[in-house]
Amino acid sequence: MKMKLSIISAAILSATLLAQPSTSHAKLPVAVDGQQLPTLAPMLERVTPGVVSIRVSGSKEVRRRVDPFDFFFGRPQPRSQKRPFSGLGSGVIIDADEGYVVTNNHVIADAEEMVVTLEDGREFEATLVGADKESDIALLQVDGEDLTEVKLADSDKLRVGDFSVAIGNPFGLSHTVTSGIVSALGRSGLNIEGYEDFIQTDAAINQGNSGGALVNLKGELIGINTAILGASGGNVGIGFAIPSNMMKNLVDQIVEYGQVRRGSLGVAGRTLDAGYAEALDLDVKQGAMVERVVEDSAAEKAGIKAGDVIISVNGDDIKSFAELAGKIATLGEGKEVEIGIFRDDEEIELDVTLAAADNVTEEAAEIHRALAGAELESGKRNGIKGVIINSVDPRSVAARLGLEEGDIITQVNRERVETVRELANLIKDIQGNIVLVVRRGNSTFFAPIQ
Repeated sequence: MKMKLSIISAAILSATLLAQPSTSHAKLPVAVDGQQLPTLAPMLERVTPGVVSIRVSGSKEVRRRVDPFDFFFGRPQPRSQKRPFSGLGSGVIIDADEGYVVTNNHVIADAEEMVVTLEDGREFEATLVGADKESDIALLQVDGEDLTEVKLADSDKLRVGDFSVAIGNPFGLSHTVTSGIVSALGRSGLNIEGYEDFIQTDAAINQGNSGGALVNLKGELIGINTAILGASGGNVGIGFAIPSNMMKNLVDQIVEYGQVRRGSLGVAGRTLDAGYAEALDLDVKQGAMVERVVEDSAAEKAGIKAGDVIISVNGDDIKSFAELAGKIATLGEGKEVEIGIFRDDEEIELDVTLAAADNVTEEAAEIHRALAGAELESGKRNGIKGVIINSVDPRSVAARLGLEEGDIITQVNRERVETVRELANLIKDIQGNIVLVVRRGNSTFFAPIQ
């Protein structure tokens, strides 16, 4: 019986082998039941050469643990030292003629050497054109021929539910492609970056994808992959990308000026929610509530008033104050913006020319650690020019220094200051004690910084 089964099996195997085509490997059919099989391959073949791998190396200063025995035996060691580091990230070629490659600032931060690797294996040393820490954008340049650029899409036309494809180098796995949809738009308040207006997607994004491309089904760039949300640091279906329009605004400023020159509207306020809208008997449920307009600001000149609710910027709906701040901050100074407001049960559109921003909200701690927790803005209040303190975290170092919302820093060690930049430059150059002269209402007091 076993012999018969073996003979039958051999006959079946022989017939199967004879029936196979003579080609070395089987190919998928181009159509099934007359319907062409869907595939992203043609689009990816055009786009992936424009997505690059970025290898960085350098050294950064790290604080070391102080050993008390070193001091006891007279061997004091420095509290910080430089240590070498290396890292991998992704980037996107946005201008083949100029060799411009856009990536995230955190990919190239502190890097002394940056090497861009193309899909075809070619490598180029990259130079930094400029970067913006607050929006996490950096622009590099390479000197190469036959580069492939990725065409930019109008990210303002995105809708939730649109398909999205992420291309990058997660964990060093070159040109990995994942797909999903646009899960949400205008994400902000995540405390990932200083200025946030993210596209949320469920296309898998992991470490190493930073700076890579998020494209639509046409192969057009809709965003720069930037961050993930997950306790383990891996993909859980919640990734964030900087919209292509926001990136282009920043890159254009870097190309023209070598840095980002932010626009300033000159308002302070809060996010309008349903409860607040009901308390004020407003017919609008979402937006940015204006509580104060800075004197001589772009907003004041355009006619924006306290109590207005900003509901759109250039026709795009605004859902929160953080979203408003993100959109305005990424537009350059001098840009004309159409602001939609809700006032007295009417929707009004105002044309605003943005002023130059000198706002260092998230960088207050970088000016001096004693200012951590304070939101600073250059401006004028009650006829007094200086550095206005818009808010102070009650648990912060700045609060312990005695600073309060509404205070105006007018002098540093008797030197007059009118902008945040002047404040930062003066403090940086002072070697000894620092004393801030602060105006509060009709009185003046001194705030010494140790």
